[in-house]
Amino acid sequence: MYTQPSAPFEKKGKLRKTTKGKGRNFRTTEEGAGMTAKGVKEYRKKNPGSKLKTAVTGKVKPGSKAAKRRKSFCARSKGWTGERGKAARRRWKC
Repeated sequence: MYTQPSAPFEKKGKLRKTTKGKGRNFRTTEEGAGMTAKGVKEYRKKNPGSKLKTAVTGKVKPGSKAAKRRKSFCARSKGWTGERGKAARRRWKC
């Protein structure tokens, strides 16, 4: 017997992809497109054991953990051609 889900577009444990308003979890493309600190905190609460972190945006020492995270992100996201991807790469200083 098939029963239709109560909320077809919202799955349990998923974050709302909002970029406007007080309770937003993502930045707009003008701001750099990534997740907000509040969004990361909410995601980690819903996904125990997650190691998700916010973007590395400041000045970092060469060879530090943050510098390696940035380098890794920049390498992974090299092919991102969309508006949000380009904005995120600018924010990370790729």
